This record gives sequence, C-alpha cells and structure tokens, in this order.
Amino acid sequence: MKSFRQQPQSRPKKSSLVIGRQKVISALKEGKQLERIYLVQTVHGPEIEEVKKLAALHQVPINKVPVEKLNGFNITDHEGCVALVAKIQYQDLQDVLSHVVEKGESPLLLILDGVTDIRNIGAIARTAYCCGVHAILIPDKGVGALNEDAILTSAGALEKIAVCRVNSLMKAVDTLHLNGIRVFASEMTAETSIFDCDFRDPAAIIMGSEEKGIYPALMKTADTVFRIPMAGKFESLNVSVAAGMILYESMKQRMQS
Repeated sequence: MKSFRQQPQSRPKKSSLVIGRQKVISALKEGKQLERIYLVQTVHGPEIEEVKKLAALHQVPINKVPVEKLNGFNITDHEGCVALVAKIQYQDLQDVLSHVVEKGESPLLLILDGVTDIRNIGAIARTAYCCGVHAILIPDKGVGALNEDAILTSAGALEKIAVCRVNSLMKAVDTLHLNGIRVFASEMTAETSIFDCDFRDPAAIIMGSEEKGIYPALMKTADTVFRIPMAGKFESLNVSVAAGMILYESMKQRMQS
C-alpha cells in the first residue's frame, strides 16, 4: 500500500522563523534548537559558508530552495537564509539510554528510516508513546519536518516522547549495540515471524518507508529481520499501521514478562 499523498503544509508563523544570515548564525552559536535551515539555491558568500559549517556542527539539516519558497513565508528581508525554530527539543541518544537504564527499565527505541509523511510520523509517535517507547530516532536528512502539523497529528505525543536526531542512523546503531541493545528490522519478505521475536530485552526497531523500505546498508546492521504475517497477499502495510502492530506485540511481551 502506498503512502498517503502529501498534503500542503501550513505556512509557519513568523514568530517561529529566524530571518536573515546573521540572525541564523547567532541562533546556531547560541545553541538554539532549529528544525531546519532554508537557503536559496543561488546564495553564496562567507556568511553562507559559516551557516553551513555551524549547521553541520549542530546537526541541523539544510534545504536548498528557490527564492519563491522563502517569499511564500510572507517575508522579504530574508537575505536568502531562514531557519525554522524546532517545535520539540531534540535529545542526545546516549543521554536518553543512560536515563532509561538508571530508572531500571529495559530500553525500547524506534528508528525511522526515510519516513517523510508527517501524518505517518505523527501517528507513529502517538502509538509509540502509548506503547512505552523511550525514544524515536530520526536522521537529520530525509525525514519530514516535525512541525506544528506533525505535532497536531501526533496529538501532542511528539512533545512527550524523546526524539533523537542523528547525522547517521548507522552510527546510531553502533551506539545502540555498544549499549547492549538488540536491533530488529521489519521487512515483509523476511523468514522470521514477529511472533518469534523477543522484545523483552533492550530493543530497537527499524521501520522503513513504504516505497523504498529500509536502506540496505542499515538493514545489514540489524541483529534480526522479521516480517508481519498477513492472511491476504498485498504489497505492504501502511508504515504507521505496521509500527502499531509491532509496538503492541512488544508491549504485550513486556507486560507478560
């Protein structure tokens, strides 16, 4: 089943924007959490290079866009550079893991690879929070913006659950392995059934996009690849529905242990 057709996103409020090159540089230097930076494709110069350098340092994604994109924000003094203030507070992965272990709990994490539809992300976050997931991991590129629309779709769950934005999901998996966390990947052609997986111990589950699935190199890092059995032959499940099935199975196991 293909993902939903992308719907137009609402225009961000001016109060949620950092407008202009120097203001964006200052925000980055001050450590202000930014969702992403928009740079007009044709802009260049020392200030733009500094924006790129600082954005890479703080793992803030940059989108190269036509000038019409920024003009569509109903602003004119942008100098080809606008940042969107993050609506949620991203957390460090190792800090989250340490906190969970200190509480005496078994970590359960969800990794989203290439999931771009904000309604799917919101729905996944809502189910994840209800099922006891400790954190959602997303890459700093190739993921839908966690903006007001995403938070609304999640019914506020994105403001309650820890979200870790990383510059490499593969490096994040290395961190998980170093912390004794077993990594599972959902793939419809896998031989192992979800019912044969043990989610009671520390676990992280990778979910890929409906169209491309999990990136092959990332798939190879998984300790176990499993499938969700289906009675009828069909192309695939919606990613948020599949995540719900997997997370409720993990919650059931943990409640019964």
